[in-house]
Amino acid sequence: MSVSPITCHILDTTVGRPAANVLCELTYLSSPSSSAIATAYTNADGRVKEWSLANPSDASSEWITSELRPGLYKVRFNTLQYFSNMQRETFFPYVDIVFQIPESPDAHYHIPLLLSNYGYSTYRGS
Repeated sequence: MSVSPITCHILDTTVGRPAANVLCELTYLSSPSSSAIATAYTNADGRVKEWSLANPSDASSEWITSELRPGLYKVRFNTLQYFSNMQRETFFPYVDIVFQIPESPDAHYHIPLLLSNYGYSTYRGS
């Protein structure tokens, strides 16, 4: 099991703990069909280290597990279900983070999300 070149981490700042079991969807926006290419749920530590291909029979999307393509990407964090499971309200049913991979990609891109019911923050992680 190898770590994907795109990883995520969610911390729920209202309780000071990782946000586990959050559905995350990865979309490659620089393609004609901008549908999710991969999905994952955050683990107990609030992390996504590897993705499941949205369409395993589509060999053109297998690169997400090994080598990145330059272009625009989006990670959608489905936060409504997370907060509903915690019996808490939220203003944001999901959080979309759009980022750009340059022509000469680095080996790894980490997308952290600091999340609360009524706000969120992100930055380029390492």
